[in-house]
Amino acid sequence: MERGGKASEVMRAFRTFLGTSDMMSYLAMMAPRLVELRRVLNATGTIYLHCDPTASHYLKMLMDAVFGPQRFLNEVTWKRTHSHGNVGRNFGSICDVLLIYTKNERYRWSQQYTLFADEYVEKTFKYEDADGRRWQSVTLRNPGRRPNLHYPYTASNGVTYHPHPNGWACDRERIERYDRENRLHFPTKSTGALRLKMYFDESNGVRLQNLWDDIPAIGSKAAERLGYPTQKPQALLERIIATSSSEGDTVLDPFCGCGTAIEAAQKLNRAWIGIDITHLAVGLIKYRLQNAFGDSVRDAYEVIGEPVTVRDAEQLANENPFQFQCWALGLVGGEVKRATKRRRQGN
Repeated sequence: MERGGKASEVMRAFRTFLGTSDMMSYLAMMAPRLVELRRVLNATGTIYLHCDPTASHYLKMLMDAVFGPQRFLNEVTWKRTHSHGNVGRNFGSICDVLLIYTKNERYRWSQQYTLFADEYVEKTFKYEDADGRRWQSVTLRNPGRRPNLHYPYTASNGVTYHPHPNGWACDRERIERYDRENRLHFPTKSTGALRLKMYFDESNGVRLQNLWDDIPAIGSKAAERLGYPTQKPQALLERIIATSSSEGDTVLDPFCGCGTAIEAAQKLNRAWIGIDITHLAVGLIKYRLQNAFGDSVRDAYEVIGEPVTVRDAEQLANENPFQFQCWALGLVGGEVKRATKRRRQGN
């Protein structure tokens, strides 16, 4: 606040509007962390902030102040759970928000795709070769006028075809290659337009949009479920990491919880840094890494902040007995489970 700047200005505005409240406390916690995250973000890096709609609009304004409105890339809606049956006088809340910002215009980007719907495949890829390969017929017309791509072409069927006035979509060498590979779609009439076969098995699918409804929540009996209250599906983190980084890049999760981003980064051959304040989280991360990658993964990372001497352990036991319990059980492969007691109803 004393340093000034846009982040300070928006926090003062929040304080005027929200007063003393839980939301103001949360934003005051997030603001300096977002400022620091921008500082350490690589020039080609991207930050994904996951939240629910309760605070997403405030966080959007805060991130605009920290990163700049021009660095806003997307707001993604993730359908995190199935429909609720106990919805009252409101619409069921089944979605979370991902706010995505970049450091500058040189951010890494690897296009992701989703599968075509079965109905779309049946309707669009309606032709089949003799070997059963499905394909659709697409135009060879250039979308703009290209005089240098205006030439007659005599195909392997002996017919000479002429382009649209705009010209062909490619040069003669490529059309000849399409012809040799049996990828040209010859019209019924010789005066018709020569077209191209686009095969279904060579299509990447649909370019990923900003509504993600294809990654379900972790079910109660899912193998990846660890019982951590804020655990996210690994497929969600793998998509994020694959989109915005390359092999060898470093992934930072400053609120890493049970380590879903860490496991996804390890799987995708990224370096990683995970931060959490509880030994319960650290123990879970070590457990899931060993379970996923074997004992040898222990040599791939270093844990900073755990007791390394008897004096360190005694200090942790005195300051926070529960955290000491989490740490100690983790040394022997144990697991901490919070006990719950169901109240007796009736007599």
